[in-house]
Amino acid sequence: MKNCLTLLIAAYILLLFGCEERPSKAVQHDKKTGHHHHTKKAGVNRHDTICIAAVGDIMLGSSYPNNGKLPPDNAKQSFKAVLKDLREADLTFGNLEGTLLDTGAPSLRKQKMIHAYLFRMPQCYAGVLKDAGFDVVSLANNHTGDFDAPGMASTTKTLDNYGIRYAGLQACKQTVFTLKGIKYGFCAFAPNANTVSILHLKNAATIIKKLKQQADIVIVSFHGGGEGVSFEHVPFKCESYLGEKRGDVCAFAHNAIDAGADVVFGNGPHVTRAMENYKNRLIAYSLGNFCTYKSVSVAGICGIAPILKVYLNPKGEFLNAKIISIKQTHTKGLEYDSKNRAVARIKALTTNDFPQSGLNITDQGVVTPDL
Repeated sequence: MKNCLTLLIAAYILLLFGCEERPSKAVQHDKKTGHHHHTKKAGVNRHDTICIAAVGDIMLGSSYPNNGKLPPDNAKQSFKAVLKDLREADLTFGNLEGTLLDTGAPSLRKQKMIHAYLFRMPQCYAGVLKDAGFDVVSLANNHTGDFDAPGMASTTKTLDNYGIRYAGLQACKQTVFTLKGIKYGFCAFAPNANTVSILHLKNAATIIKKLKQQADIVIVSFHGGGEGVSFEHVPFKCESYLGEKRGDVCAFAHNAIDAGADVVFGNGPHVTRAMENYKNRLIAYSLGNFCTYKSVSVAGICGIAPILKVYLNPKGEFLNAKIISIKQTHTKGLEYDSKNRAVARIKALTTNDFPQSGLNITDQGVVTPDL
């Protein structure tokens, strides 16, 4: 396994590990945290059908400026209601919205902001992610740098220690790894400092093309678009939010697939967005919030927290998908939603924004190519 080594800030040396393929780990007990870390069943048999489970933003509470916004159980039950759906996939992905850091001060830029959201999760919370079945996470977002270079260094080292792959930082743009005989390439993009830019399509295409030469399946994540209930729709132009360019997400996603991506997962708006079948590859333009303890609003449509299961053949071609409707509240956390709101909302947004989406979405959340 090779180490990623870079200088993010002259005052700090940031050691990053795990950007290359690493062997699977057995189930183990962490004496420090008390967690049992479960990996997917071992094996090298290639599948005729590959299942990827994807979710949106994950932020399991923040210890800054004090422990008042940490869950009382050390986040151990954060995914309890949905463990089966997360663990049974061949690969499980989410956007890690924040840092894994036990102590440390925010970046100077964030300290100067009048209303700054600062997400600092205890490092042991990575064990919760591993136990839930997460194989890979995106670090390309606007909170990965909340605690500057020490926060990023701690996050990547902690993820390495728990065997969770990641990408999206300038210091670690992509990762390649093998699960059950399938070789995956993963990369992630955002408009924020220290991340791989969503705004530079040519550079993104270069990264993705190189990954496709190394991997069977290439997964691309992006963090883009405006934030909040006013930004459910894909506008088909470069979006801005609070004076910051947030990318043209449709142009980015199409560019990614043209370059070799097999599936594209969006996040950033904190609400769900439409889906599209482009060149027999699936794009989910935003999966919204998923597990964001207290510090992120989950009122109304912000509480829609889908799990998207995407089924591909070994060539990366889209076969079908399943939207699983989950809801999130600050009092009860994640629960299955009997009203099926995630399916209804994504279906409506897809019909509105992409009349020729190339998809058929049933009321039960089954997604198939519209032949």
